[in-house]
Amino acid sequence: MATFDSTLLLEQLKQSFYYKNGNLYWKNSCKGTKQNALAGWEGDRCRTIEFKQKNYKAHRLIFLLHHGYLPKYIDHIDGNPRNNNIENLREATHQQNLCNTKLRKDNTSGYKGVSFKKELNKWLAQSTLYGKNHYLGIFVHKEDAINAAKAFREANHKDFVRHF
Repeated sequence: MATFDSTLLLEQLKQSFYYKNGNLYWKNSCKGTKQNALAGWEGDRCRTIEFKQKNYKAHRLIFLLHHGYLPKYIDHIDGNPRNNNIENLREATHQQNLCNTKLRKDNTSGYKGVSFKKELNKWLAQSTLYGKNHYLGIFVHKEDAINAAKAFREANHKDFVRHF
């Protein structure tokens, strides 16, 4: 597998794009794009830009353009993959990126790590860290389960904590 040369890509980015309000714009006209046109297209989850015959996620190019290097993972602080303002992007580990995910669509309690167990008529609190599920307890009251899950996340997820 070929190694990725982010230094070469950075120089090419500087020549081809400029950044404004969370987006990249073409500096010059080329192959059907107009000068000052917004680069890329909106996909299902994020903006993608074709550059040098490869597709890149816009937030990765924006991070590289501002910081001069490209980490393996980039986290959107507010959890919105369409918000590519440089202030909203930070380097992260895979685990940190997972900690900052939003509430799953199939969640019925409204809180991460909290679910109702019909067979017990009680609330279960649990959380995952480094791929390991942590059982936090069974509770009569939903608020107690929420507080247990929140306390665990705040103690372990630090700056990447997201409760819902």
